[in-house]
Amino acid sequence: MQQKLFDDDEQLLLPPDLMEYLPAFIPQQQADNLFRLLREAAPWEQHNQVLYEKTVITPRLSAWYGERRSKEGLSQPPIPWLPELLQLKEQVESHTGLNFQGVLLNYYRNEKDSVAWHADKDTLPGRKTEIASVSLGQVRAFDFRKKTDHRQRYALDLAHGSLLLMKGDLQLYWEHRIAKATVPMTGRINLTFRKVAG
Repeated sequence: MQQKLFDDDEQLLLPPDLMEYLPAFIPQQQADNLFRLLREAAPWEQHNQVLYEKTVITPRLSAWYGERRSKEGLSQPPIPWLPELLQLKEQVESHTGLNFQGVLLNYYRNEKDSVAWHADKDTLPGRKTEIASVSLGQVRAFDFRKKTDHRQRYALDLAHGSLLLMKGDLQLYWEHRIAKATVPMTGRINLTFRKVAG
Protein backbone atom coordinates (compact mmCIF):
# COMPACT_ATOMS: atom_id res chain seq x y z
CA MET A 1 0.00 0.00 0.00
CA GLN A 2 1.37 3.39 -0.99
CA GLN A 3 1.55 6.11 1.64
CA LYS A 4 2.10 9.84 1.38
CA LEU A 5 5.61 11.00 2.22
CA PHE A 6 4.39 13.55 4.78
CA ASP A 7 2.38 12.91 7.95
CA ASP A 8 -0.63 14.99 9.08
CA ASP A 9 1.72 17.63 10.54
CA GLU A 10 3.55 17.99 7.21
CA GLN A 11 6.65 16.29 8.64
CA LEU A 12 8.76 14.23 6.24
CA LEU A 13 8.44 10.53 7.00
CA LEU A 14 11.84 9.55 5.59
CA PRO A 15 14.85 10.63 7.71
CA PRO A 16 16.08 14.19 6.98
CA ASP A 17 19.56 12.84 6.23
CA LEU A 18 18.05 11.14 3.14
CA MET A 19 16.03 13.96 1.59
CA GLU A 20 14.78 17.52 1.84
CA TYR A 21 11.74 18.94 0.04
CA LEU A 22 10.87 22.59 -0.59
CA PRO A 23 7.55 22.95 -2.48
CA ALA A 24 8.10 26.61 -3.52
CA PHE A 25 11.85 26.80 -4.01
CA ILE A 26 11.73 29.22 -6.95
CA PRO A 27 9.12 31.95 -7.55
CA GLN A 28 6.24 31.05 -9.85
CA GLN A 29 7.14 33.61 -12.51
CA GLN A 30 10.69 32.29 -12.74
CA ALA A 31 9.37 28.72 -12.86
CA ASP A 32 6.85 29.61 -15.60
CA ASN A 33 9.47 31.37 -17.72
CA LEU A 34 12.03 28.59 -17.32
CA PHE A 35 9.50 25.92 -18.25
CA ARG A 36 8.56 27.74 -21.47
CA LEU A 37 12.20 28.43 -22.35
CA LEU A 38 13.39 24.86 -21.86
CA ARG A 39 10.40 23.29 -23.59
CA GLU A 40 11.14 25.31 -26.72
CA ALA A 41 14.94 25.72 -26.63
CA ALA A 42 16.41 22.51 -25.21
CA PRO A 43 17.75 20.04 -27.83
CA TRP A 44 15.51 17.21 -26.64
CA GLU A 45 16.34 13.67 -27.68
CA GLN A 46 14.84 10.25 -27.08
CA HIS A 47 17.26 7.38 -26.66
CA ASN A 48 17.45 3.63 -26.15
CA GLN A 49 17.80 2.08 -22.73
CA VAL A 50 18.26 -1.48 -21.53
CA LEU A 51 15.41 -2.29 -19.13
CA TYR A 52 14.89 -5.75 -17.69
CA GLU A 53 17.25 -7.18 -20.35
CA LYS A 54 15.31 -5.54 -23.21
CA THR A 55 16.26 -2.49 -25.26
CA VAL A 56 13.43 0.04 -25.19
CA ILE A 57 12.95 3.67 -26.24
CA THR A 58 12.67 5.84 -23.16
CA PRO A 59 9.15 7.22 -22.71
CA ARG A 60 10.35 10.82 -22.20
CA LEU A 61 12.77 13.29 -23.78
CA SER A 62 16.17 14.25 -22.32
CA ALA A 63 18.96 16.82 -22.61
CA TRP A 64 22.22 17.32 -20.71
CA TYR A 65 23.78 20.70 -19.85
CA GLY A 66 27.08 21.36 -18.09
CA GLU A 67 30.81 21.61 -18.28
CA ARG A 68 31.54 17.89 -18.01
CA ARG A 69 30.88 14.84 -20.16
CA SER A 70 27.31 13.81 -20.86
CA LYS A 71 25.40 11.31 -18.79
CA GLU A 72 25.76 7.76 -20.06
CA GLY A 73 23.11 6.91 -22.62
CA LEU A 74 22.80 10.38 -24.12
CA SER A 75 24.43 10.78 -27.51
CA GLN A 76 24.97 14.53 -27.43
CA PRO A 77 27.99 16.15 -25.75
CA PRO A 78 27.36 18.51 -22.83
CA ILE A 79 25.55 21.69 -23.86
CA PRO A 80 26.94 24.96 -22.44
CA TRP A 81 24.86 26.44 -19.64
CA LEU A 82 22.03 28.76 -20.62
CA PRO A 83 22.11 31.94 -18.48
CA GLU A 84 18.75 30.97 -16.94
CA LEU A 85 20.02 27.47 -16.09
CA LEU A 86 23.21 28.91 -14.62
CA GLN A 87 21.12 31.20 -12.43
CA LEU A 88 19.06 28.24 -11.21
CA LYS A 89 22.23 26.21 -10.61
CA GLU A 90 23.59 29.03 -8.44
CA GLN A 91 20.30 29.16 -6.48
CA VAL A 92 20.43 25.41 -5.89
CA GLU A 93 24.10 25.50 -4.86
CA SER A 94 23.51 28.45 -2.53
CA HIS A 95 20.70 26.60 -0.77
CA THR A 96 22.34 23.17 -0.58
CA GLY A 97 25.98 24.17 -0.08
CA LEU A 98 26.88 21.72 -2.86
CA ASN A 99 28.57 22.17 -6.24
CA PHE A 100 27.20 20.55 -9.38
CA GLN A 101 28.89 20.11 -12.77
CA GLY A 102 25.87 19.21 -14.88
CA VAL A 103 22.11 18.95 -15.07
CA LEU A 104 20.01 16.24 -16.71
CA LEU A 105 16.69 17.49 -18.07
CA ASN A 106 13.79 15.09 -18.55
CA TYR A 107 10.65 16.23 -20.36
CA TYR A 108 7.49 14.28 -19.58
CA ARG A 109 5.20 15.39 -22.40
CA ASN A 110 1.95 13.90 -21.10
CA GLU A 111 0.50 11.17 -18.91
CA LYS A 112 2.07 8.45 -21.08
CA ASP A 113 5.65 9.53 -20.33
CA SER A 114 7.36 7.97 -17.32
CA VAL A 115 10.55 6.61 -15.77
CA ALA A 116 10.67 3.07 -14.34
CA TRP A 117 11.79 2.08 -10.86
CA HIS A 118 15.51 2.79 -10.45
CA ALA A 119 18.18 4.16 -8.13
CA ASP A 120 20.65 6.72 -9.43
CA LYS A 121 24.20 5.42 -9.53
CA ASP A 122 27.07 7.16 -7.76
CA THR A 123 28.12 10.05 -9.96
CA LEU A 124 31.49 10.25 -8.21
CA PRO A 125 32.82 6.80 -7.28
CA GLY A 126 33.29 6.26 -3.57
CA ARG A 127 31.09 9.17 -2.53
CA LYS A 128 27.46 9.39 -1.57
CA THR A 129 25.19 10.50 -4.38
CA GLU A 130 23.67 13.94 -3.87
CA ILE A 131 21.14 14.98 -6.49
CA ALA A 132 19.10 18.18 -6.46
CA SER A 133 15.87 17.83 -8.41
CA VAL A 134 13.83 20.86 -9.55
CA SER A 135 10.35 20.29 -11.00
CA LEU A 136 8.59 22.55 -13.51
CA GLY A 137 5.10 22.26 -14.95
CA GLN A 138 2.55 19.53 -14.29
CA VAL A 139 2.48 18.10 -10.76
CA ARG A 140 3.43 14.42 -10.89
CA ALA A 141 3.65 11.80 -8.17
CA PHE A 142 7.22 10.77 -7.29
CA ASP A 143 7.14 7.24 -5.86
CA PHE A 144 9.71 5.75 -3.48
CA ARG A 145 10.03 2.16 -2.31
CA LYS A 146 12.60 0.32 -0.22
CA LYS A 147 14.71 -2.08 -2.24
CA THR A 148 14.48 -4.86 0.36
CA ASP A 149 10.78 -4.43 1.18
CA HIS A 150 8.50 -3.07 -1.53
CA ARG A 151 5.68 -2.73 1.00
CA GLN A 152 7.57 0.28 2.37
CA ARG A 153 6.38 2.67 -0.30
CA TYR A 154 5.71 6.40 -0.37
CA ALA A 155 4.54 9.03 -2.85
CA LEU A 156 5.38 12.72 -3.02
CA ASP A 157 3.59 15.17 -5.33
CA LEU A 158 6.32 17.34 -6.87
CA ALA A 159 5.05 20.88 -7.23
CA HIS A 160 5.85 23.42 -9.95
CA GLY A 161 9.00 25.25 -8.81
CA SER A 162 9.84 22.72 -6.08
CA LEU A 163 13.24 21.38 -5.00
CA LEU A 164 13.85 17.83 -3.83
CA LEU A 165 17.35 17.13 -2.50
CA MET A 166 18.18 13.42 -2.44
CA LYS A 167 21.24 12.64 -0.36
CA GLY A 168 22.99 10.24 2.01
CA ASP A 169 22.23 6.55 1.47
CA LEU A 170 18.89 7.13 -0.27
CA GLN A 171 20.08 5.70 -3.59
CA LEU A 172 21.64 2.72 -1.81
CA TYR A 173 18.48 1.53 -0.03
CA TRP A 174 15.59 3.12 -1.95
CA GLU A 175 14.48 3.36 -5.57
CA HIS A 176 12.10 5.79 -7.23
CA ARG A 177 9.98 6.34 -10.34
CA ILE A 178 7.51 8.57 -12.16
CA ALA A 179 4.67 6.26 -13.18
CA LYS A 180 2.40 6.66 -16.17
CA ALA A 181 -0.78 8.44 -15.14
CA THR A 182 -4.36 7.29 -15.66
CA VAL A 183 -5.69 10.83 -16.18
CA PRO A 184 -4.68 13.44 -18.78
CA MET A 185 -1.49 15.35 -17.90
CA THR A 186 0.25 18.36 -19.41
CA GLY A 187 4.03 18.70 -19.74
CA ARG A 188 6.52 18.48 -16.90
CA ILE A 189 10.26 19.20 -17.00
CA ASN A 190 12.49 17.80 -14.29
CA LEU A 191 16.03 19.09 -13.78
CA THR A 192 18.43 16.89 -11.79
CA PHE A 193 21.65 18.68 -10.85
CA ARG A 194 24.50 16.20 -10.52
CA LYS A 195 28.15 15.83 -9.59
CA VAL A 196 30.01 14.10 -12.39
CA ALA A 197 33.53 12.92 -12.98
CA GLY A 198 35.64 14.82 -15.51
